Amino acid sequence: MAKPDDRSDNVDKLQEMVEDTIGNLEESEEYLNEFADQLPEQERQAIRQNNENRRASIEGMREEIKDEAHDKGV
Repeated sequence: MAKPDDRSDNVDKLQEMVEDTIGNLEESEEYLNEFADQLPEQERQAIRQNNENRRASIEGMREEIKDEAHDKGV
C-alpha cells in the first residue's frame, strides 16, 4: 500500500534546501575569487555555470515555497 502524501513540512524542507544551495554558491564564489588565476579557463567557466544553475534553482525553490505557503493559507 502506498504511503499517504504528507507535504506538511515541504516549506521547511525547501527553505533548508535554499539555505544549503546559497551556502554552496557562496563557497564556490569565494573559491573562484581566491583561486581563479590558478584554475584553467574551462574549470572557471564550469564553476560559473554551476553558480548560474544554483541561482536558478534558488529562484525556483523560492517560488515553490510561495506556492506551498499559499496552498496552506499562510
